[in-house]
Amino acid sequence: MSTRNVLHEADIARALTRISHEILESNGGADDLVILGIPTRGVALAHRIATLIEEFSGASVPVGALDVTMYRDDLHRNPTRTPQPTSIPAGGVNGKVVVLVDDVLFSGRSIRAALDALQDIGRPAVVRLATLVDRGHRELPIRPDFVGKNLPSAPDERVNVRLAEVDGEEFVTIEGTD
Repeated sequence: MSTRNVLHEADIARALTRISHEILESNGGADDLVILGIPTRGVALAHRIATLIEEFSGASVPVGALDVTMYRDDLHRNPTRTPQPTSIPAGGVNGKVVVLVDDVLFSGRSIRAALDALQDIGRPAVVRLATLVDRGHRELPIRPDFVGKNLPSAPDERVNVRLAEVDGEEFVTIEGTD
């Protein structure tokens, strides 16, 4: 099995800076923004994006976590991971611009589950999607609004994101079968 490094710590930082600027630009500022990360690494990325938005705009942006485990449609095929807590900021999501944040977008099934979970929490004005890596191979008609890096990959390859907050190291690799 071969492994290629495709993003290093500085590349991830640049991608998140760009995503944060794009979110501010598309929203016309930080008003009514709520950033929700999808556990596990999406939550760490959401906090980083919110910090960058605050640095750029001077406005604090509420951040939360949205666990999608029990909303997934593939629980029968994949071993269930332990559900993580969902934490919605005090102001809620009703009427807000919610930016969902995930580390890797692949089939789109996690995002579909996130939309179902979000519907149970409230009714945002708009839902946007930010992802560090878009690797293609969608099974559902879902497309990110903000992408750190498009990484074309084969369906049998695996994209691994490692973040300092979760893993103690920072990089993105693609593992393939040779």
